[in-house]
Amino acid sequence: MKNINNTNIVDIFKALSNETRLNILQWLKDPEHCFPPQGTHMPEGESFANCACVGSICDKAGVSQSTISNYLDMLQRVDLLESRRYGKWTYYRRNEETIQQLARFIGREL
Repeated sequence: MKNINNTNIVDIFKALSNETRLNILQWLKDPEHCFPPQGTHMPEGESFANCACVGSICDKAGVSQSTISNYLDMLQRVDLLESRRYGKWTYYRRNEETIQQLARFIGREL
């Protein structure tokens, strides 16, 4: 995880400047409420809590999978999301540590 500073804060704000990308982070705050049950494609005993697969995010957002994949990649590049791949299925969840750093940065610097 990167420490938030003036250099990468611009990229984080760019990632958050799109309504769908912002919605994805909001939905992943409570994925059990926002998405159908997840994790059916994970191997027995694997756990990646508070996540949703790309297909579920696509369905909720109502946009193409390629667009959602680009959005998820952008959020992951700025460390706001974490992912795990199980076969052909990729699951995403919020990186709560980065989100907390962002909140502290905003409180301290803005």
